Amino acid sequence: LEGAQEQFAEFMRIAGMYLEVATTPQLGIATNDSWIRDYGPIFVINDEGQIACHDFQFNGWGGKYETRNLDNEVPRQIAQHLDLPCCTHSMVLEGGSIDVNGCGTVMTTRQCLLNENRNPAMSIKEIEAELHRALGTRHVIWLPGGIEGDDTDGHIDDVARFVDPQTVLAPRAAPEHPDFAVLERNWDALGQTRDQDGQPLRRIALPVPEPISYDYPPDRWGPGGLQMVPASYANFVMANGALLVPIFGQRTDDSALKIFSQTLPDYCVIGVPADLLVVGLGSLHCLSQQEPQPTSISTN
Repeated sequence: LEGAQEQFAEFMRIAGMYLEVATTPQLGIATNDSWIRDYGPIFVINDEGQIACHDFQFNGWGGKYETRNLDNEVPRQIAQHLDLPCCTHSMVLEGGSIDVNGCGTVMTTRQCLLNENRNPAMSIKEIEAELHRALGTRHVIWLPGGIEGDDTDGHIDDVARFVDPQTVLAPRAAPEHPDFAVLERNWDALGQTRDQDGQPLRRIALPVPEPISYDYPPDRWGPGGLQMVPASYANFVMANGALLVPIFGQRTDDSALKIFSQTLPDYCVIGVPADLLVVGLGSLHCLSQQEPQPTSISTN
């Protein structure tokens, strides 16, 4: 735990070089968990530069953990703190389960959003309609699923991320890796899909770190034991000209950082140690939720 806290502090320090950083304790907001990407507000910005928040329901990643009543209040509290309008939804949705290209496409996985432990009464068409209504999108890319050790039922932020409107970075593993099959299915799906305008996507492969496992003690959520954790270079954060990439003390770190630098030459690519953070089953993207810079703010 101490090592993970040190890595979190280092992440906050580096992020603070490029962003104005605020934690929920600093805002006086109580939470059940640290993964604000999933339960925090989802910010949207319109063509006039006005910002609003969306407050989706959070049920502890499909009811895997005990009540998350504090987490569910966070979007409204942050919206109130920022004096922003906030739209509340009845649909269950975590921020880490979606990624957008900013031009009308949202990307997600079938394993998560179509899971019966999220919105069993909603059809795929109803889910798509709600996403479009909230995010201003008009096209959904559905990938098959997520990686081993991910207790979120396959969040997209570990398996495929937009870095511009037509470019997606996605991990690909060696055949002997436990995630090989699902990552290949995702890769193939990305090759067959199109964006909101019917154009093919540009796919760039990221390496995959060697499997990292942790021997968890038994607790109220399970018997514990040795478990693979969801280590992925795709769990990066883009921050005002900087790209903060989780690294895991492995030989694949350098090759991953090189790919990011080649793909985004105008960004300052920084590796942030996350091998202990990921024992908590999340990483840099999971720990953060960005607020866009407005050009004007409306509370109407």
